[in-house]
Amino acid sequence: MESCSLVDTATATLCSTAGGRRRARSGTRFLNCSSSSKEHGVSASCSIGRMLSGAKSAARRKLFRSEPDWLGLDWSDTSGAAGHHWWTTLENNFVLEASEDEYGGVVVDADRLPSDQAAFAGSLAASLSYWKSVGKKGVWLKLPVDRSEFVPIAVKEGFKYHHAEESYLMLTYWIPDEPSLLPANASHQVGVGGFVINDQMEVLVVQEKYRGSPMDGVWKLPTGFILASEEIFTGAIREVKEETGVDTEFVDVVAFRHAHNVAFQKSDLFFICMLRPVSSQIKIIDETEIQAAKWMPLEEFVKQPFIQEDHMFQKIMDICIQRLRKCYCGLTAHDVVSKFDGRASTLYYNVDEPEDVNCSAA
Repeated sequence: MESCSLVDTATATLCSTAGGRRRARSGTRFLNCSSSSKEHGVSASCSIGRMLSGAKSAARRKLFRSEPDWLGLDWSDTSGAAGHHWWTTLENNFVLEASEDEYGGVVVDADRLPSDQAAFAGSLAASLSYWKSVGKKGVWLKLPVDRSEFVPIAVKEGFKYHHAEESYLMLTYWIPDEPSLLPANASHQVGVGGFVINDQMEVLVVQEKYRGSPMDGVWKLPTGFILASEEIFTGAIREVKEETGVDTEFVDVVAFRHAHNVAFQKSDLFFICMLRPVSSQIKIIDETEIQAAKWMPLEEFVKQPFIQEDHMFQKIMDICIQRLRKCYCGLTAHDVVSKFDGRASTLYYNVDEPEDVNCSAA
């Protein structure tokens, strides 16, 4: 009968041998266990060499520190049954709960994270070693707000920030010793503007509460950002409703602008949608941003110095006017499903026939 000891890193640490295994209580510094591998006639060989070869932190080295002469086992050999037993034990007892993605990576289950920092640190170190040993590539770690104390631990292990939302922070880790192939964070924000014109050739316009901006006193089209999972045209309809109270229906996308380094180094896509009014009464809903709203004659609107002096806005209005004269066709929305991913999408494209109703004046 021989004995061994493992250092516990404040989590439940496992002492595993060919003859048996026992779990220590959390907080125990040393765990002693005994085994009779010779008595059972087991020629055991197992290794933690692969773990240690990938160790990047003191916590990981501490967790898997070993004595080479334990029980007379050859810890450099990973081919034996005991080696398989060790890795199975590691996976079952230390590795964070995660699912595999289709690109050879893992997505950690945010709902089944350890409850305290010490347990998380130990499990994260063990998990990275295990995932590396089985050839995994990218790791996605989502930390909810109520687990924000885990962020420094993950960063010290080499995780990088990917993106954040109100309720969580997403971090990533690329295991292979090569450039990361994980997709970057979203690179664009998407805005919309609604060009709404009635039968009297009046444009629906608003004044925003800029206070001191060059836009003070300027009448402009209703604009805003689309929401998550919102279509471009429904976003335009919603923004017009919020800023003016007028109900509209989508006709087509007449143009879009692409700009870079607009906000926090993100790029910006801005879509101009032609909308047909189905009501006319103005009632401002978003009073925090909108100073006033009204129907304004098209000729008066385009003669504003701001539009006359800005090449982009002048070009947008030229396109809208050509659209009204049936000299230009915008992009209409069509529901499609692709076999590539089986998901419903909206495809925007120009109509094939000039006489198509979608290409007639609003």
